[in-house]
Amino acid sequence: MARRIPNRRRRRPRGPKTIRKRACPGCGQMKCDNTKVPYVDYKELDTLGRFISERGKIRSRRVTGACAQYQRRVAIAIKNAREMALLPYTKSPR
Repeated sequence: MARRIPNRRRRRPRGPKTIRKRACPGCGQMKCDNTKVPYVDYKELDTLGRFISERGKIRSRRVTGACAQYQRRVAIAIKNAREMALLPYTKSPR
């Protein structure tokens, strides 16, 4: 005799998740060319602040929506600003 399987809730099949691409915050395009990526100055703390988490870490491209070239330039600018003591390396959790 066949064993009976207890009634279990079946999960509803979900459709494919739609991922909406955001435009790069630096150059404003979906796909960036090397020539159109603007220079990121290490003294622009307002711009760099959007790419730093509450703990002082550099946010990833997935979170910020930046293209690869702009993310590299932002990371270099953040590191330069930290060297010049304009930005802290870490922020204390309070």
